Amino acid sequence: MCDCLVALSANTASHLTLFAKNSDRPPNEVQNMRWNPSRRDSETTRTTYIEVEAFVGDTIACALSLPDWCWGAEHGVNEAGVAIGNETIYTTRDPRGVPDALIGMDVVRLGLERATSALNAVQVMSELITRYGQGGSGHDTRNGERVRPYWSSFLIADANDAWVMETSGTDVATHQVRSTWAISNRTTIPSFDERYRHPRQPVELLVDPRLNASRNLLVAGPLTVDGVQEHLQSHVGGRDGWTVCMHAVVDGECVEATTASMIVELSDDPTVWWAQGSPCVTPYQSAQLSQLSGLLPSTSDQ
Repeated sequence: MCDCLVALSANTASHLTLFAKNSDRPPNEVQNMRWNPSRRDSETTRTTYIEVEAFVGDTIACALSLPDWCWGAEHGVNEAGVAIGNETIYTTRDPRGVPDALIGMDVVRLGLERATSALNAVQVMSELITRYGQGGSGHDTRNGERVRPYWSSFLIADANDAWVMETSGTDVATHQVRSTWAISNRTTIPSFDERYRHPRQPVELLVDPRLNASRNLLVAGPLTVDGVQEHLQSHVGGRDGWTVCMHAVVDGECVEATTASMIVELSDDPTVWWAQGSPCVTPYQSAQLSQLSGLLPSTSDQ
């Protein structure tokens, strides 16, 4: 589960594009903020489950929020000023039994390592999904946990542009954002939603209250960083903890929680706010992207 939003520069108080995401994961899963330096892979790049053809040339350095069990990232921003976040979605196609391939978090990291603009990221990520497919558990199975595959949607932004991507297997739909957009754990591109919406997913209970809260924020007026932080820290949305800052309870047990949060003000040197934990209790840290290589542990040390 997750919630993600973007407001292009004409819709923010600072006149800079704002991108934000809450990452909702199993409550005990560790998620780390890391600096991912530029590198050059020789022939292939090893992702969580499969190898993909290496990028030609040097990858783009980026800051990533990484669940500790997988190669991919929940969200991040790169030195070209591109920010990407993903969401679990379910569609008319069943992801169970599909062979291991790319998971959504792999696609986020590959997009950030390879794309110089939001539009370029759409192209890169679409090509990867079409070529390699999606498949495999999006949750850690090392301790005997059940396999939990899913499809992905993505919100992608740079200082001047933003796009939504929604997927069902290797089928990909894209939509250019003209002002603001929010995504959550359901299809939101109208034509894609009409064709692929999961017929039995209880979106009206578990998803739409959060999605509508984000949409209401976006239409309320020029977006501010403070307003976005307050929204990501809030317990508005559904019942039983299915809220924007999530603490979802089923049968008395917390099954899903916000374990990381990020806000990015996109510019030539983006400003990044991040919290590694539920933002309602975890203070945001902030820095310019150019400072993060000296502040964060490196993925090359893992």
